[in-house]
Amino acid sequence: MLAAVAAGMAIAQAGAALAVWWLDLSPLFVLKSGGLFLITVAVAAGQVQSHHPFRHFGGANLITTIRLGLVALVAAMLGEAYSPALAWTATALTVVVTVLDGVDGAIARRSSLASTFGARFDMETDALLLLLLSALAWRWDRAGAWVLACGLMRYGFVAAGWVWRWLAAPLPPSQRRKAVCVVQIVTLGVIVAPVVPGWLSVAGAAVTLGLLAWSFGVDVVWLARRHAARPV
Repeated sequence: MLAAVAAGMAIAQAGAALAVWWLDLSPLFVLKSGGLFLITVAVAAGQVQSHHPFRHFGGANLITTIRLGLVALVAAMLGEAYSPALAWTATALTVVVTVLDGVDGAIARRSSLASTFGARFDMETDALLLLLLSALAWRWDRAGAWVLACGLMRYGFVAAGWVWRWLAAPLPPSQRRKAVCVVQIVTLGVIVAPVVPGWLSVAGAAVTLGLLAWSFGVDVVWLARRHAARPV
């Protein structure tokens, strides 16, 4: 895992240093990206021993760690002065992260190193990117504050599971869930691009939020029926 962390950190810091020079950002940009990467990796590392029953960390988790390094660059954009170049960079990073997302799962299956940790690590990286993109869409006036619901809905669902334990039950694999996640990431990554008209960015965010609400609704209904069917 140390090699993967070193690779992700190198990408986060080298990318941040290049962005500071190329986009004329504040020196704090480097510290923000590195800090967020280390915090998230530290949280993930606490789950490796109990949920990754393999000796090797695996190529798929290496790619996810690299993806996390790129997501850290998106996170560091919060608090920076807006510029079209910065917005285009956010869109470009989103494209790269999305493409790599299609690679890590295939590598895990081919290498027979698929694990609960890897699936969760991948999902949490996507969730963090969605939260950050929704925050940027709001801060850059691409949509109203309601767009934050796109990034916060999953975290709200997890929090609700702490109160109503039946919501924390495992869900079956779902292509619908995966497809909606990809649509979310791509749409939010596109609407932050300066070339997208304001009305279209609002419409895209609204459609994305509607799809997300529908997808979560399907899962909540499934969990509720499963809970109700359990013998008392």
